[in-house]
Amino acid sequence: MNENFNRLPKEERPYERCMRHGAQQLSNRELLAVLLRTGARGRTVLELAGDLLKLSPEKEGFTGLRRRSLEELSAVHGIGKVKAVQIQCILELARRMAREEAGKGVRFRTPAAIAEYYMEDLRHREQEVLLVLMLNQKGRLLRERYMFKGTVNTSVISPREIFLEALSARAVQIILLHNHPSGDVQPSREDMAVTRRIRDAGEMLGIRLADHIIIGERAYISFREENYL
Repeated sequence: MNENFNRLPKEERPYERCMRHGAQQLSNRELLAVLLRTGARGRTVLELAGDLLKLSPEKEGFTGLRRRSLEELSAVHGIGKVKAVQIQCILELARRMAREEAGKGVRFRTPAAIAEYYMEDLRHREQEVLLVLMLNQKGRLLRERYMFKGTVNTSVISPREIFLEALSARAVQIILLHNHPSGDVQPSREDMAVTRRIRDAGEMLGIRLADHIIIGERAYISFREENYL
């Protein structure tokens, strides 16, 4: 067992608690301590794990930790670039596992359901991203793909790339989602132009643009509901 854990009282050692009681009985701090393995000078691994979990006071726990950048994580005393990358990868793995489980056979019936499903993924991002959902005839999700990052505009977004993905997934309809970091969900002129361009390209290929949804701060707007499509 790692020397850093041996410095802890036996009843506080996460490895031993996990072996005795199972990983599900460990606290967030203990789980993170097992992954970190070592602490820092003057800080036990449990204390270091606690420091990390407090990086986002407004949202403690792994959800808040996942919002922290590589630079913010590695700035914590005892967390270098290597540990920061490991933490980000582990949290992303957990997010993808949860999304895969939740998304099995998911069918998006309303814009509100779609917005709720992707709200937490999109509303905290500091840059605009464009997410393309590829669906079958019955509206079941076949594939999701983040296609573009940065300002969503006609000079950046390529309908060709979007529809190559859609054709690869055998999709018959797509839904666009993108975020407004400002929190304001009202579409810009560029948003409208991009939507028309992708809609028109889809019509030629027989792949319908079913909706374009903009995510803001706990709010959304649907082009379909607003009759923009």
